[in-house]
Amino acid sequence: MDVNKRIAELMEARGWSEYRLAKESGLSNSTIANIFRRNTIPSIPTLELICDSLGITLSQFFAKNDLIELDAAQQATFYKWSLLTNRQRTILSMLVDSYVEPENGRSR
Repeated sequence: MDVNKRIAELMEARGWSEYRLAKESGLSNSTIANIFRRNTIPSIPTLELICDSLGITLSQFFAKNDLIELDAAQQATFYKWSLLTNRQRTILSMLVDSYVEPENGRSR
């Protein structure tokens, strides 16, 4: 995987400039510039800061398939889901299914 290309793709998807990435990640402008102009591969700690600023995990960064990024409310919902028992998950899934049309994913 071309790490620098992946960073550029993620920035482009968000409409971010190098300056914005530097500001959001807390990295210096020169660090970000080196990544792209000198084709410097960022260290793992640097890449973690970049991923955090982009709202993704390292595993999402390196994933081969497209992943859906979750907003804060969705992340909170999935966290709460992880606390449920299997029985509670089944009941909640049935409730959600009763509100969503399976063929197109739209609410009824």
